[in-house]
Amino acid sequence: MKLALIQMKGASSTEERVEQALIKIEVAARHGADFVVLPEMFSCPYKASNFPLYAQEDGGISWKKLSAAAARNHVYLAAGSMPELEISRDCCEHIEKIYNTSYVFDRNGKQIAKHRKMHLFNCDLPEAYFHESDTLSAGNEATVFDTEFGKIGLMICFDIRFPELSRIMADMGAKLIICPAAFNMTSGPQWWELMFRTRAVDNQVFMAGCGPARDENAAYVAWGHSIVTDPFGKILAQLDEKEGILYQDLDLSQVEEFRQRNNIIGQRRKDLYTIDNHF
Repeated sequence: MKLALIQMKGASSTEERVEQALIKIEVAARHGADFVVLPEMFSCPYKASNFPLYAQEDGGISWKKLSAAAARNHVYLAAGSMPELEISRDCCEHIEKIYNTSYVFDRNGKQIAKHRKMHLFNCDLPEAYFHESDTLSAGNEATVFDTEFGKIGLMICFDIRFPELSRIMADMGAKLIICPAAFNMTSGPQWWELMFRTRAVDNQVFMAGCGPARDENAAYVAWGHSIVTDPFGKILAQLDEKEGILYQDLDLSQVEEFRQRNNIIGQRRKDLYTIDNHF
């Protein structure tokens, strides 16, 4: 499969941001991409207070445009993430929740997966305050889905910091884990490469991280550096901070070969320790 990670800057409105994404999806498809990935919160400025303002319900206008783009370009599309509005009623009470949500569409535009960010990023330091939990609710499901290339896992940004989640995805059969992620100028230099290489080695899977391009004028300045690593933790490809599309050919069947050559997964002591997977 040819993977394409779209590293893009934002525009002033959701409509413009989605239109930019649609153009770049078409470019990736013309270059032979089978699977296209967008960055975390690509459809709105990355700021906790903005998420309720930009949120759309499942199946909203942005969802429809992205679904149509997947079908029109005959690609799988992991649509980064967007703020999702969920409206429900409980005993006549109107309840609204906002999630950081990633949708996955197949080549026909059918939604085949949906991941709500499980671990919300809360940073409370003297030099920085950023609490996703001020406006977002946390998801509660690990997400692994089937494709013609094999099973693929999906997480969002801060989810990668918790090793149990990627291990559960590997146990569920994922050979590649995709992670739209907006690391910043503090977390990026320290942990971006480390996290993707470590999770790849831990679980002997391919890892792919798609970040926004850096905008020094934005309230939240992203690290960029979209990346693909192999099951040995080797960096196969990585962008810099600027806008671009990272292309990488992957053969997910190679995961079993990697595991046979260096069998870590198979040598776990499940008689002594396990991960309780309730998904």
